[in-house]
Order: sequence, then structure tokens, then C-alpha cells
Amino acid sequence: MADERDVLRDWHRLFGLFLIDFFTDSPFTVEVERDLSAQQQFLDVVILRRGRGRFVGRLPNGLEDLAEHNLISFKSHRESLDDWAMKELVGHYVAYRKLVSASPSQLLPEDRFRLYAVCARFPHNLSGQVPWQEQQAGVYHCRWGTDVVRVIVAGQLSREPHNAPLHLFSASPELVGFGRGAYQRHSERTSNLLGKLFERLKGEGFVMSYTMEDFIREDLLERFRKLPPEERKTWLDSLPLEDRLAGLSQEQIRQYLDNLAADRPAAPRKSRRKR
Repeated sequence: MADERDVLRDWHRLFGLFLIDFFTDSPFTVEVERDLSAQQQFLDVVILRRGRGRFVGRLPNGLEDLAEHNLISFKSHRESLDDWAMKELVGHYVAYRKLVSASPSQLLPEDRFRLYAVCARFPHNLSGQVPWQEQQAGVYHCRWGTDVVRVIVAGQLSREPHNAPLHLFSASPELVGFGRGAYQRHSERTSNLLGKLFERLKGEGFVMSYTMEDFIREDLLERFRKLPPEERKTWLDSLPLEDRLAGLSQEQIRQYLDNLAADRPAAPRKSRRKR
């Protein structure tokens, strides 16, 4: 049971870390596992507006109109978004609103807060129990009492580059592969996070057309391309000659040598002494 809780916590943390990476250098900041009480009731993710300005680029579907405080509950492919999860989210919202307000009698206005539930798969049971309205593919409004929770189903979002951050958590090998190719690097952490994600998916038995070995190969190539020319030369010089020439045909090697000889200035002729 403890192992299961650890696995679920890892998925939630990984989701939060990707959002931290995605919102790097934007007007928003992301907090993961926000502690809301002395009993350590953790809210999965909070996206906070930290200043004026607009997000550069396009946000994933369902996240286009972020408020000042955006509370997110995340459910991986191992969990269900059910009525208890919604009760928890609304309870977290109540505690969080009190926490960030001046006092219980001076609460921040409700329009500064927005509630989200992001899940890998469509919550069939929940959608039949509560008022449920589709806004667009993969995005729904779930009315819970007087509150509205925006539900985003990662596995139903359209295959467009701006949805890539959520496709990575869709539990669909095809969408994860698409998300990997479309997700833009936002910080030095991006490669490490992608590596951890693919390790997690592989460890849980997902069959991916894009493997961890593919990721490592592409990541090393990307890092090599970003090296200054003198560092690239130093790295290549450290390899044995046969490794540096591996992959080149005899014709390519011969052409390179011919070009090298053509560019080399001719040696001056030695003058003959008169007898």
C-alpha cells in the first residue's frame, strides 16, 4: 500500500515539475504540493500569476484564461477522477482561499480563483453523476454546488503542439510520442524531466515507439550541437580515429581529403644551383 502511494505521489510530482518547466520565464509561477494545513493536506499544483504580462506562446486547451490563483488536482492513468476527488479539490480551495486572504472576514474575491481537474482518461462515472458540459474536445465544465471545476482530459485533447505538455500525461503511447516531439525546451531541466517521464512509463509496461534509448541519443545530439565550436572539436579529438570516421563512406572520406589537398597552398619549388 505504501509503495502504491509512493508511485502515485511520483506521478503527481512529475506533473507539477513539468508545469514548472512549462511556465518558466512567464508571468506565472507554479507551486507543487502546496501545504494547506498543519495536517499536511497537499494540493497537487497551484499556478500563480506573479506579475503583469502575457504568456508567450499558446497555452494548452482549457488553460487559456488562467486567473490569479489556479488550483489543480491531477489524476494519472492509475487513478480515477471521482466524486471524492472533487470534494477534496473544493475543500482545498476553501482552505487555500483563507490562507492567502488578509483574514477570514476579508476573503479575496472568488473571481481571482479557478479550479481545475486534469486527468489522463475520461471520468465516465463522475460525468454521469453531476451537471456536465463539454466546452471543446477534452475540456468540460463540472458544476459542484455553486462552484465550477474545469476538467481537462489529456487523452482527448487535439493533437496540436500547444497541448504537448498535457499529452505527455495522457497514458496514450501515440499522444505521448506526439507530445515528446512537440514539447519545446523551456529550461535546462527539460531533458531531465523527459528522461524521468519515459523511465516511469517504461517501468509501468507502456510500449512506446519512442524509447528511452532514442531520448538519450537525441538529447546528447542536441547538447553536442549547442556546444561552442572549440568544445565540439575538443570532444571529437578525444575519440579514436576509427570512431570519428565511423558512418562515413570511403567516397566521403576520399572527397574530404581531395578538398583538403585542393585548399592547401602549393609548396614553393626549390631553386636549382647553377653549376
